[in-house]
Formats: sequence, structure tokens, C-alpha cells
Amino acid sequence: MRNFVSLPFEKLDELFALIAQKEALYIPVDDASGKADFKRWKDGAVLSSELKTVRSAKDFFFPKIENLVHYKLSGKKIEVEDPRTESEDFVVFGVRACDAASFAIVDDVYINMEPVDTYYKTRREHGTVVTLACSEPKETCFCKLYGIDAAEPQGDASAWIADGKVFFRANTEKGDAFIEIIKSMTSESGADIVEKQQKATREKIDKLPFVDIDLSKFRGENMLSIFNLPVWENLSEACLGCGTCTYVCPTCMCFDIRSFDTGSGIRQFRCWDSCMFSDFTKMAAENPRHTQKERFRQRFMHKLVYYPMDHGGVYSCVGCGRCLESCPIRMNIVKVMKTINDDARIEKPEVHDGK
Repeated sequence: MRNFVSLPFEKLDELFALIAQKEALYIPVDDASGKADFKRWKDGAVLSSELKTVRSAKDFFFPKIENLVHYKLSGKKIEVEDPRTESEDFVVFGVRACDAASFAIVDDVYINMEPVDTYYKTRREHGTVVTLACSEPKETCFCKLYGIDAAEPQGDASAWIADGKVFFRANTEKGDAFIEIIKSMTSESGADIVEKQQKATREKIDKLPFVDIDLSKFRGENMLSIFNLPVWENLSEACLGCGTCTYVCPTCMCFDIRSFDTGSGIRQFRCWDSCMFSDFTKMAAENPRHTQKERFRQRFMHKLVYYPMDHGGVYSCVGCGRCLESCPIRMNIVKVMKTINDDARIEKPEVHDGK
């Protein structure tokens, strides 16, 4: 276990300035409406006190819009141009535990499976993630349900704000390099204050309303039974198909590829897409998901059943609560889980005491 270092909280802006001299630095900053989003640090930027940003830190590695390739036309000649340039090294400070856990879920698809997404992989290699522990979780938070500890966030380095100080600890080699950058402003520190805050945070989390939802029904052998439940009709009836839930979700990773005529060639780019959109599965001859019920069901089946079946039981949800806060009709994954749990047609697994 690596040692802690700390500095007074009032020195945090000076620390940001020091980091920004070495690498691009992004921190959560409030906008005019008081909502937080990640912005590149500049002198005068103030770290947001909001628990979460509106969108997750996924944007740094999987941006909303990304140029893939350019085709330049000159007479009968076609020149293929890779628009990518080497990414600069950057630091993202203030990533919460739920968002940090989401990176492993997206990594498993874009890096750990073939073919490797080199666009995503390059950004991951150049980015250093500095997480920030939660101390005041909201009622919409349920990361503990998926085994995520908001008081002990993972990342290249972790940070805690407690008792007027900011504590840091490296977790990876990238984290070691980050601590090396800031070591001139920090001093070694014990873990007592951090452990005290962690204990208090975990006690708060244990009292949250959604941390003990039963996940035992959501397993591979129940796939068809859950898929065919009549409750999907009622659950999806009010869904607007707006895609807000997918756009704020840290683990949604679907995209579309489009082409744009520049006048002198073709620019091909990819952009986020959503399984909640009516044209998401539209093909030349058919659309296999005609109704909103089918699209709604697909989203939650993927999160709770399909992804865990293919990825060692890991759910494609980190309990960040953004969908609970953002959906205009207040439909979300918590309501889906509770409704299916209440359906007697899906049996829970038998529990054996080992005797």
C-alpha cells in the first residue's frame, strides 16, 4: 500500500496551477445554472462542490463526436487521411468512484476484446484519472449495490477532502508519476483522518434507499423468463425514447458512424447513439425493434442480464444515479429492478448453507 500525502485545502488552486504546467488538467466546474461539468482548468476556475457532474468522465476517452477518417478527392484520385494526432497527456481530477468503476466496463469492450478500439485505447493511455472520494452521497446513489466503495475510489490516484486538507494516494504507476508532479507542495501524511471520513461516509451509504436491492434474479438462466415478462409493456408505456438516460450514463457505449461531404472529400465520424432511438436498429430492409417496449427492454436487459452473462457477472451499471435524476418521466433502472423483483414468475436462486 502506498503512502498518503496531503496539503491544506486552501492550497488546492496552487496545486492545480502546478499540475497544469506539466499536463492539461480538467476539473469539475459549475456552469451558470449551478450544474457541474468537467472543464479545462485555467486561473480562476473553482472546483465544484457538486457530488456529480452532469455527464460522466467517459467523455474524455469516448467523446460524443469523433473524426475517424478523411477521404480527399482530387480528380480520380482518392487520398485516405487519418485525422488523428498524438493525444496530449492529461489529468482528470475529481472523478467519483462510480465513474471510475465505469472505465473498467467500457475497457472490457473497447480494449480487452477484438478488435481493439485504438481511438479509445490511445486516450486511455494518455489520461491520468485522479478520483475524489464521496463524503455526502445523495439518495439517488446506489453504487454499493455493485460492490463499489465511494469512500475508497479507484483510479490512478485517489483523493480525499477532510479536516481542511486534501489527501492523495497513488494506486498505479501513472498515479506515482502524478504524485511526483505534486510532491513539492505536499507532505507525507497518516491515514487516520481519511479512515475517519471513510467510516462516516460508509455509514451514510448504508442508510441510502437503493443499496440493498436484490440482484439475484438477474442471472443468465432467467434470461428468457425476464425477457418475456408482461411488465415490460407497463414499464415502457410512458418512455419518451429521448435517450437522456443513455447520454448521461457512464457505461453506455453505443455509437453510429456517419459520413459528411466536405465539398472536396468525405469526412467519416462516429457519434454517440442510443438503443432507445427508433432508428437505432433500422436497416435497409427491416427494423427488428418496432416498438418502444422492445427498445426499452433491450436497454435494461443489456445492463442487467446480457452484459453480466458475457463479462463474468459484472453488471453494466455503476449506480451513479444520473438516470434517476435526469429522466423526464422518472423511469429508471431502479424501478425496473424493483418491478421485476416483485414479479413472482421469476424465481430466486436457492440458497444452500453448505451442509
